[in-house]
Amino acid sequence: MIILGVDPGLTRCGVGVIEAGAHRRLSFIHVDVVRSSPDVSQDLRLLSIYNGLVDKIETYAPDAVSIERVFAQSNRNTVLGTAQAAGLAMLAAAQRNIPVALHTPTEAKLAITGNGQAQKIQVERMVTRILNLNRMPTPADAADALALAICHALRPAGALQGGEREEHLTPAQRQWADAAKKATKRHINADRGM
Repeated sequence: MIILGVDPGLTRCGVGVIEAGAHRRLSFIHVDVVRSSPDVSQDLRLLSIYNGLVDKIETYAPDAVSIERVFAQSNRNTVLGTAQAAGLAMLAAAQRNIPVALHTPTEAKLAITGNGQAQKIQVERMVTRILNLNRMPTPADAADALALAICHALRPAGALQGGEREEHLTPAQRQWADAAKKATKRHINADRGM
């Protein structure tokens, strides 16, 4: 399953792409930051972020998109820009029928380090180790995007757990299970040359 993580932001929007294979084996695919200039009007900044996200989604064809859940911050302008960028990521995924999951920073830290209160450097080191990278991804937005993708892979909201039956799944869990099935079929067909 290909997972695209998004750390939303109006100036810098981190994008990280990983593959979650069998037995939770994770592989690095891509990391980048989509940028917008603070010197242009807000509508053009949003368009720039949207176009960059669409480009990443179309290039990497993810099976799921994992986005940081926006929470209230003291700086209202920052939270508004972050929420708008998160909405653009959700829109770009929804237009392509790609399931979206929202994860809080605490959930991502917990999934990556085992500590929901971990420092940023601890998360960056674990992302580097988990994905077997030669160096830590920079800037921090890029590392955060990879952390969100890893979080989604390690905390699958919809993967059937032992003993669960499909009729007991929430709609979001059902979407995840369907995406996992499609990804498996796509990889099997690719292996067969179809």
